[in-house]
Amino acid sequence: MATSKKKSTATSTRLEVLKTFKLYIGGAFPRTESGRYISEETHKGEFVANICRASRKDFRNAVVAARKAQGSWAGRTPFNRSQIFYRMAEMLESRRDSFERALQERAGYTEKKAVAELDATIDRLIWYGGWADKYIQVFGNVNPVASAHFNFTMPEATGVVTALAPQKAPLLGLITALAPVIVSGNTVVLIVDHDHRSLAIDFAEVLHCSDLPGGVVNILTGYREEVLSYIGGHMDVDAVAAFDATPAEKKELGVEAAENVKRVHFFETPKKDDWTSDEAQSPYWILPFVEFKTAWHPMAF
Repeated sequence: MATSKKKSTATSTRLEVLKTFKLYIGGAFPRTESGRYISEETHKGEFVANICRASRKDFRNAVVAARKAQGSWAGRTPFNRSQIFYRMAEMLESRRDSFERALQERAGYTEKKAVAELDATIDRLIWYGGWADKYIQVFGNVNPVASAHFNFTMPEATGVVTALAPQKAPLLGLITALAPVIVSGNTVVLIVDHDHRSLAIDFAEVLHCSDLPGGVVNILTGYREEVLSYIGGHMDVDAVAAFDATPAEKKELGVEAAENVKRVHFFETPKKDDWTSDEAQSPYWILPFVEFKTAWHPMAF
């Protein structure tokens, strides 16, 4: 009599591959050299991940990467920079489902609010990209002079800028801080200090997959007070863009920056913290981070 053999089924347990949130420096994702971290939680108090707590050395490394990338980025044509802005918007659009879900699950957004912030983020990238080859014409000038010369005044990138990201609007705030800085050819070291820092590193992956050269945008997650004195006193940082700065932070940045004549610009928070409003974007936000150069050229007769 034939006996039937029972087929044994082995059950295997698969471990989920959890995402590691690192820093974004020079187009790479290094861990913080300090080994420190910040535990991020959702709006419900649920654990999300351990986020890198950037140190002063991480900041110095980011400035080195930003300086290395600045010359070639400023040397690109304004039209090419606008194309790259559009590419960043394309990449963010392709990942909108994951960002909408992250805004809801981590930051506690409603579906409607998450969609609105993501739409505004994508639109703001394209909006500033459109200014890349126009702000020079709007803010530049042909000056009347008495001699037989042409006299032109044109805005040029300042160099390396450190930006303190807004405390709210974890995704749109990033764009609001970095877009008016890099559109003219500056590079930026962005300090992210709010409750949902992981979204900044999610966005860094969007930048990494776009055509943006490494080092143009560097993102450090941590506490701004730990690097504040280094920001103002660093001799290779040319300007500071500060959002939501406290009176004490404004004073510290002002004192430190005065020693090396660093330009510091404090942005005002939009009414009702509405970062989707037109009040949170303007071509005039480009101007604090450009230098106006005047050139003379003799007329030919």
